[in-house]
Amino acid sequence: MTKLHGPPSSSNPPFPADVSTDADTRRHIVPGGHGHAFEVQKGTSFRVIDLHGQQIVDMMAWVLPYPSSLEHLSMSYTRYSLNGSAPPAIGDCLVTNKQEPIFKLTADVCHTHDMTFMACNPAFYAEKGLAGHRSCAENIAEAMKPWGMGSYLEATAVDPFNVFQNTPDMTLKDLGCSRPGDYVEFEVLKDAVVAVSSCPYDVVSSSAFCLQTTNDLIEVTKC
Repeated sequence: MTKLHGPPSSSNPPFPADVSTDADTRRHIVPGGHGHAFEVQKGTSFRVIDLHGQQIVDMMAWVLPYPSSLEHLSMSYTRYSLNGSAPPAIGDCLVTNKQEPIFKLTADVCHTHDMTFMACNPAFYAEKGLAGHRSCAENIAEAMKPWGMGSYLEATAVDPFNVFQNTPDMTLKDLGCSRPGDYVEFEVLKDAVVAVSSCPYDVVSSSAFCLQTTNDLIEVTKC
């Protein structure tokens, strides 16, 4: 079993044609099996783009200032707000544990996401005999270290919005059903720090959670 812990690739895949490359648009390529965190301001937008298809992305967010605000993106409050666990539609909002909107979904090419599953963590892989395997909880904790996060257990306290994960309809199509270039775009409603993990789950090859043969898997663009 290949463990996803290689170095970032020095070459990036082609930039999707429908995304601006103006100098004031900032983009970051997230290597497979790794994470990235970035601050966003109210009134701006950002995209999460699947560069090669079938890559699931765990996304968490905390309202600034972190960690003193104690407010974070919450899937349980979002499910309550949306009256169920179905993926949000364009125009719907993801909400915080303060039951206030933090992001509005403004564009969605895939229309398939999960709001029920936790982030994978070191114990999850250790139980499968894969101690040392990268995990979403660790990826996010590493990415959030500059903001003061000291342990992956702080990340596991927040359930992620699992972008491109097909859990609600997994009997109908692959768990990872996004296509190359698929993206979601959010309008930011609160100043926040966002953390994403290019999910490293590769335990079952048919699960299509991740592509093991490609280094650069997702892109985050601040519009």
